[in-house]
Amino acid sequence: MKPFVLDVELINEDFFENTRLLGVVARLENYKFCLQVNHTLGFDFRMDPTIDIIIKKTISTKKNQPNSKTYHFDVYSDEDKLANTNHYIYVNMREGEYLLPEFKHMDFLWLMKGDYIEEEKVDHIKETLRNMKGIQLVAELTNEQFKNKGNLAF
Repeated sequence: MKPFVLDVELINEDFFENTRLLGVVARLENYKFCLQVNHTLGFDFRMDPTIDIIIKKTISTKKNQPNSKTYHFDVYSDEDKLANTNHYIYVNMREGEYLLPEFKHMDFLWLMKGDYIEEEKVDHIKETLRNMKGIQLVAELTNEQFKNKGNLAF
Protein backbone atom coordinates (compact mmCIF):
# COMPACT_ATOMS: atom_id res chain seq x y z
CA MET A 1 0.00 0.00 0.00
CA LYS A 2 1.33 3.40 -0.98
CA PRO A 3 1.78 5.90 1.91
CA PHE A 4 -0.32 9.03 1.88
CA VAL A 5 1.78 12.13 1.19
CA LEU A 6 0.49 15.55 2.14
CA ASP A 7 0.93 17.98 -0.75
CA VAL A 8 1.67 21.26 1.04
CA GLU A 9 1.99 23.20 -2.23
CA LEU A 10 -1.50 22.11 -3.26
CA ILE A 11 -2.89 23.13 0.15
CA ASN A 12 -1.22 26.55 -0.16
CA GLU A 13 -2.55 27.04 -3.70
CA ASP A 14 -6.05 26.18 -2.53
CA PHE A 15 -5.84 28.50 0.50
CA PHE A 16 -4.68 31.46 -1.61
CA GLU A 17 -7.23 31.01 -4.37
CA ASN A 18 -9.47 34.10 -4.55
CA THR A 19 -7.38 36.17 -2.15
CA ARG A 20 -5.87 39.66 -2.05
CA LEU A 21 -3.03 40.59 0.27
CA LEU A 22 -2.00 44.03 1.50
CA GLY A 23 1.18 44.84 3.35
CA VAL A 24 0.96 47.74 5.82
CA VAL A 25 3.73 49.69 7.51
CA ALA A 26 2.26 51.27 10.62
CA ARG A 27 4.21 51.98 13.74
CA LEU A 28 1.17 51.23 15.88
CA GLU A 29 0.52 48.54 18.43
CA ASN A 30 -1.61 45.66 17.12
CA TYR A 31 -4.77 46.55 19.00
CA LYS A 32 -4.46 50.27 18.15
CA PHE A 33 -4.11 49.49 14.46
CA CYS A 34 -7.17 47.21 14.50
CA LEU A 35 -9.22 49.70 16.54
CA GLN A 36 -8.38 52.43 14.05
CA VAL A 37 -9.29 50.17 11.11
CA ASN A 38 -12.55 49.19 12.82
CA HIS A 39 -13.47 52.81 13.51
CA THR A 40 -12.42 54.24 10.14
CA LEU A 41 -13.48 51.46 7.77
CA GLY A 42 -16.40 49.98 9.73
CA PHE A 43 -14.87 46.55 10.30
CA ASP A 44 -15.07 44.52 13.50
CA PHE A 45 -11.61 42.95 13.68
CA ARG A 46 -11.04 40.90 16.81
CA MET A 47 -8.12 38.78 17.87
CA ASP A 48 -8.85 35.18 16.98
CA PRO A 49 -6.67 32.82 19.06
CA THR A 50 -8.11 29.79 17.23
CA ILE A 51 -6.16 30.77 14.11
CA ASP A 52 -2.99 32.23 15.63
CA ILE A 53 0.02 31.17 13.60
CA ILE A 54 2.60 29.17 15.54
CA ILE A 55 6.10 28.76 14.13
CA LYS A 56 8.83 26.71 15.76
CA LYS A 57 12.42 27.61 14.97
CA THR A 58 15.51 25.65 15.86
CA ILE A 59 18.26 27.85 17.24
CA SER A 60 21.80 26.98 18.23
CA THR A 61 22.96 27.60 21.76
CA LYS A 62 26.48 28.52 22.82
CA LYS A 63 27.19 24.85 23.47
CA ASN A 64 26.09 24.01 19.88
CA GLN A 65 23.10 22.08 21.11
CA PRO A 66 19.93 22.66 19.14
CA ASN A 67 17.13 24.35 20.99
CA SER A 68 13.72 25.23 19.68
CA LYS A 69 11.76 28.40 20.24
CA THR A 70 8.06 28.84 19.53
CA TYR A 71 6.66 32.10 18.15
CA HIS A 72 2.95 32.97 18.23
CA PHE A 73 1.77 35.46 15.62
CA ASP A 74 -1.56 37.14 16.38
CA VAL A 75 -4.31 37.06 13.77
CA TYR A 76 -7.33 39.36 13.84
CA SER A 77 -10.38 38.39 11.81
CA ASP A 78 -13.67 39.75 10.56
CA GLU A 79 -16.29 38.35 8.22
CA ASP A 80 -18.21 40.38 5.67
CA LYS A 81 -21.28 38.17 5.26
CA LEU A 82 -22.86 40.35 2.59
CA ALA A 83 -19.82 40.12 0.34
CA ASN A 84 -19.01 36.54 1.41
CA THR A 85 -15.45 37.64 2.24
CA ASN A 86 -13.26 36.93 5.24
CA HIS A 87 -10.65 39.46 6.31
CA TYR A 88 -7.56 38.61 8.33
CA ILE A 89 -4.92 40.93 9.74
CA TYR A 90 -1.68 39.16 10.63
CA VAL A 91 0.97 40.68 12.86
CA ASN A 92 4.20 40.19 10.92
CA MET A 93 6.75 40.37 13.75
CA ARG A 94 7.02 38.70 17.13
CA GLU A 95 10.11 38.81 19.34
CA GLY A 96 12.40 39.66 16.43
CA GLU A 97 11.06 36.89 14.16
CA TYR A 98 8.94 37.49 11.07
CA LEU A 99 5.93 35.62 9.80
CA LEU A 100 7.00 36.57 6.26
CA PRO A 101 10.76 37.25 6.48
CA GLU A 102 10.82 38.50 2.88
CA PHE A 103 8.63 41.42 4.03
CA LYS A 104 10.46 42.48 7.20
CA HIS A 105 9.49 46.08 6.57
CA MET A 106 5.76 45.26 6.76
CA ASP A 107 4.19 45.44 10.21
CA PHE A 108 0.81 43.98 9.24
CA LEU A 109 -0.51 41.76 6.47
CA TRP A 110 -4.17 42.08 5.51
CA LEU A 111 -5.54 39.03 3.70
CA MET A 112 -8.93 39.20 1.98
CA LYS A 113 -10.38 35.82 1.08
CA GLY A 114 -13.68 35.24 -0.68
CA ASP A 115 -15.49 34.02 -3.75
CA TYR A 116 -15.18 37.40 -5.43
CA ILE A 117 -13.35 40.42 -4.07
CA GLU A 118 -14.42 43.66 -5.69
CA GLU A 119 -11.59 45.78 -7.05
CA GLU A 120 -13.37 48.93 -5.85
CA LYS A 121 -13.51 47.57 -2.29
CA VAL A 122 -9.77 46.79 -2.28
CA ASP A 123 -8.99 50.25 -3.71
CA HIS A 124 -11.18 51.88 -1.06
CA ILE A 125 -9.42 49.98 1.74
CA LYS A 126 -5.97 50.88 0.38
CA GLU A 127 -6.81 54.56 -0.04
CA THR A 128 -8.46 54.85 3.38
CA LEU A 129 -5.53 53.11 5.06
CA ARG A 130 -3.07 55.47 3.37
CA ASN A 131 -4.92 58.43 4.86
CA MET A 132 -5.11 57.04 8.40
CA LYS A 133 -2.93 58.46 11.15
CA GLY A 134 0.19 56.40 11.78
CA ILE A 135 0.14 54.54 8.46
CA GLN A 136 3.35 54.98 6.51
CA LEU A 137 2.84 52.60 3.58
CA VAL A 138 0.19 50.36 2.05
CA ALA A 139 1.15 48.04 -0.79
CA GLU A 140 -0.65 45.21 -2.52
CA LEU A 141 1.40 42.01 -2.57
CA THR A 142 1.07 39.21 -5.08
CA ASN A 143 1.42 35.51 -4.36
CA GLU A 144 4.50 35.40 -6.57
CA GLN A 145 6.30 37.92 -4.35
CA PHE A 146 6.58 35.79 -1.25
CA LYS A 147 8.21 32.46 -0.60
CA ASN A 148 6.78 31.68 2.83
CA LYS A 149 3.11 32.02 2.03
CA GLY A 150 2.47 28.74 3.81
CA ASN A 151 3.09 30.66 7.04
CA LEU A 152 -0.20 32.50 6.45
CA ALA A 153 -2.30 29.39 5.87
CA PHE A 154 -4.27 28.02 8.79
